[in-house]
Parts: sequence; structure tokens; C-alpha cells
Amino acid sequence: MQHYLNYVDGQWRDASRQLEVINPATDKVFATVARASVEDADAAMAAARRCVSSGALTDVRPAKRTAWMLKAAEAIREIAEEGALILCRENGKNVDTAREEFDEAARYFEYYAGMADKVEGISVPLGKDYIDFTSYIPMGVSVQIVPWNFPVSICARSLAPALAAGNAVVIKSPEVSPLGMVLLIKAIEKAGFPQGAVNLLCGKGSEVGTHLVKHQDTNQIVFTGSVPTGQRILKDAAERATPSVMELGGKSAAIAFADVDLEQLLRSVKVGIFYNSGQVCSAMSRLLVHRSRYEEVKAAVVNLAESLTVGIGESNAELTPVVSKDQQQQILAMIDKAREEGANVLTGGKAADLEGYFVLPTIIEAKDDMSIAQEEVFGPVMVIMPFDNEDQAVAIANGTDFGLVAGVFGENLNQTLRVANRLIAGQVFINEWFAGGIETPFGGVGLSGFGREKGQEAIYSYVQTRNIGIRLKHGV
Repeated sequence: MQHYLNYVDGQWRDASRQLEVINPATDKVFATVARASVEDADAAMAAARRCVSSGALTDVRPAKRTAWMLKAAEAIREIAEEGALILCRENGKNVDTAREEFDEAARYFEYYAGMADKVEGISVPLGKDYIDFTSYIPMGVSVQIVPWNFPVSICARSLAPALAAGNAVVIKSPEVSPLGMVLLIKAIEKAGFPQGAVNLLCGKGSEVGTHLVKHQDTNQIVFTGSVPTGQRILKDAAERATPSVMELGGKSAAIAFADVDLEQLLRSVKVGIFYNSGQVCSAMSRLLVHRSRYEEVKAAVVNLAESLTVGIGESNAELTPVVSKDQQQQILAMIDKAREEGANVLTGGKAADLEGYFVLPTIIEAKDDMSIAQEEVFGPVMVIMPFDNEDQAVAIANGTDFGLVAGVFGENLNQTLRVANRLIAGQVFINEWFAGGIETPFGGVGLSGFGREKGQEAIYSYVQTRNIGIRLKHGV
């Protein structure tokens, strides 16, 4: 059985304790990983601080960071096939989805490589007696806590802009799915970044994660994960007023108007709620349909759900297991609660008769005030409900504590754009769920968090503005 290590101060480091990694498709342990301790976390923070203090990332011309970033992207692509199989086995997702994560990770490094030497300040006119300008200064040591649903991609999403801006980074990987990130860091190690610039720890969030968040050397926190964990981190961060970027949960709604193109909608439903078995913070977890098309769309969505192939990731099934036994049981418990509240489970709603942690594709007809329509499930579960007019649709869509993404489907551009501008969400898709890419800013409002990842905007989360004003003497 293969054993994986942590990466601290340019060295791969074992630990006295270890965590078991289970294949969700088989319910069997297939690897172990060193379980980082508080002492390991201190060593990683010390290494990152030394790197920052030495100027190894910032004294060089920014184009040097560009070169490191491009080398990292190339190295990531070289291990994509090997990494995809490991990620598939530890996470449950299909091989194609796992490979996409490594490809996307490489693209993040390529994209932010292009920005490393373009983070420019401004000159502020104050008259002839002054020269005033701004510059962008790296935050310093960025602590990044990565979730288990897209560990490789989300790790790169924050790591790449942080390095491009000149920060050193300490990453805490998820206990459930840490191995793909080990391969990611092994690839990045080949790029030539200064010692201590990148550190990787796999440990318990309650132990190592909390310690990193409260650490005196932490200059920034980046967290993607659940609302309760994010709230705990923010309370800890408040002690030192540590700047944070928070990408939390969602309960995102798609609105389908009477003139919706059904085939176009169904393509988005398939990817929107069943991609990665619904374990996506920006999943299409609610579908609101104009009453004139409701029965037609409902039947088509149920048929789509029932047509999906359910199986293991290594066979590239369309619906694969969820990441853990706990996750499976939590999803099933929420479905049971929906039934108790009077919701109608149209299809699915139970575990598949297979080895591993499967949940069948589930479509639930519910009222907008039921818990299943208000709370994040994080599984292959969609709530469907009708609406009668535009105002009602907007009210239902905006009627949760979240605000991550939303969607509008219809042929009338005036209507779809008008409604998009009324929706409370950081990103709104029109006629294609997940329209966009690494180039488009991503983040939420409300309980979905704050700050933006992806796109050019993201890099400014990893710097702070410094203003310098100079008083001139004349005639000297």
C-alpha cells in the first residue's frame, strides 16, 4: 500500500501518525498519508516566513515568477494521466473529470503566469509640489485550506495567483482526498520556485487547520468549504484581523421561462447537478420552471436522471459515488427529511444497490420554504418547482441565505438579461450552466462568502496597496 508524505521547506516529510485514504467506489483503504502535526504546521509556517523575508520571490524581476509558473504548468500536464487515476480512486469521480482537474490546474498556472509582471500601481496627480504613486505588495504568507470536491483544481486556483503575486503559501489538503494534491505539488516542485515558497500539509482541520488560521505568521487566509467551517475560521481570523477570501456554500437556482429551449436546458441540468455527483458548490440545485412548461420539463428532467449510467469512476460512469460514507448518509438524511416535510421524490432518493457510497440521481418536487429547497445538499439532488411570473421566480431564486451563482434560460434576451440583473449572485449564467472558465471572476455574496477567485480580479486578493507620497523642494 502506497504511503504519501507532506511537503515542508523543500523536503518531503513523514509523520508519526497517518491517515487512511478510502476508495469511495469500493469502501476499501488503498493508501495512507502522513498526518501532519502542529509541529509540522509550525515548520511549514517558518519556512514560508523565511522565504518571504529573504525576498527570494519578490527581489527578482516579476518575469522570473512568470518563468517558474510556466514550468509548473508544463510539469502538471506531464503527470495528468497518473494523477487522474489516483484522484479517481481517492475521490470517486470519473477519470475524465479527474483529468480535467489537472488540465485546469495547469491552465491556472499559465493564466496567472501572464499576470505576474503586470500587477501595476498608479501615479496620483497632486500638483507640482508632490509625487504620489501606489504599488502592490504581496500579502506575505498565504494559508490556503482546500476542500475535497475538486482538490487539485481548487488548490491551483488559489496557489497560482498567490505565487504570481509573490507570496509564499502553506496549503492544508483535505483529509478525505489528499493524494492528487501530492502529485500536484510534486510537479510544481520541478518548476524551481524558491525553497519554502510552497508547503503542503495533510492534517485534521480541527488541529492543523485551526493552528494555521490562528498562527502569528499568517498574513492571509483562503478557504473553500462549508458555511459552518468558514464561520469558525472567520471567528479565529478576527483575533488578528487576518484578511480572508471565503468561498462557501450555495443553493443556486436556474429559472426556465416559457420560451426555454428544452434540449439546451437538459444539457445544463446534466452538468449542473450531476457533474461530480452534485458535489459542486455552484451546482444547479434548484430548477424553477414556468408553469406553462412545468409538466413537460419535469418529465424530461426525471427521464434524464433515470437514464444516467451509475458506476465507478474508472469506467467513466456518468454518475459516480460520493466521496465518503458520511457524505452519503448526510445526503440520504436530507432526502428523508424532505419526505417528512411533504416533498415528493420523483426519482432516486436512495442509495444505489452497489458497493461503495452511491446515491441515485434524485429529483424532488418541493415548496420553496422546505428545508430541501433552502439548505445545501452537496449531492446529486435537484429540487424542481413551478412559478407563474417573473417576479415570483426572482423572489424564489433570491429566497435563500446564499448567493453564489444563478441561471436564466429562455430565448428572449431582454427578459433573460433583465432577470439576471435582479438575481442575488456573484455569477449568473444565461442559457448555459457553468458558462465561463478560469478567466471569469467567481465568488458569492451572503452565506456564499466574499472575495473573488479566478480571472484577473483574483490576483488583487493576494496583494495590498501601498501608497507613497513625496514632498518636493523647488529651487534647491
